[in-house]
Amino acid sequence: MTDLLPEKNAEYGTQKYWDERYSREADDSSFDWCKSYRDIRHLVHRFIPHKDARIVMLGCGNSTLSRDMYDDGYRNIANVDYSSVVIEKMRRVNAGCEGMTWTVGDVRALPFEDQSVDVCFDKATLDAMLTSEKDPWNPPAEAVEAVKGEIDEVIRVLKPSGTFLYFTFGQPHFRKPLLRREGWTVECEEVGEGFAYYWFWMRRREIQF
Repeated sequence: MTDLLPEKNAEYGTQKYWDERYSREADDSSFDWCKSYRDIRHLVHRFIPHKDARIVMLGCGNSTLSRDMYDDGYRNIANVDYSSVVIEKMRRVNAGCEGMTWTVGDVRALPFEDQSVDVCFDKATLDAMLTSEKDPWNPPAEAVEAVKGEIDEVIRVLKPSGTFLYFTFGQPHFRKPLLRREGWTVECEEVGEGFAYYWFWMRRREIQF
């Protein structure tokens, strides 16, 4: 595993690194940032109460999250990643999952129509974009622009009642300023004990849980 780690953390934010890494891994390899589905299942059920919801996984990688959710009854899942290598692998591994799709695409230019998605789910994809930051209070302009690009696309494709879910190791005082948009609420709760992770959700202000 150590030979797959980048020389610099900033490489986590590059397509080249991920293509090379996925090319070297076996088809059945998987990697999950933060925690497993078992650890966040109660949150998924709380924020996605309807199993037929149209869900988009942003930067799916070879995480087992989509398959775990599929096996839990969420069958309408669209997975997007800019690595064609991992998309082809995941398509093969999950060939029997009817209704789940795998698409090569950039989360900053999502291949979906306006207001067509119920839930956009980011499990540390934004974190990879921010790995180049040396000062978390002042991330570099290119990282801020990349995050803005994803959030802008999320807002575009979500239905008026839609939800953006973001699971991260980034603390709220660092992440909230990057997520805030006029007309949207950004809320967060801590997950886990010891080394904490953070579960963010964004919705239009008129929509309440």
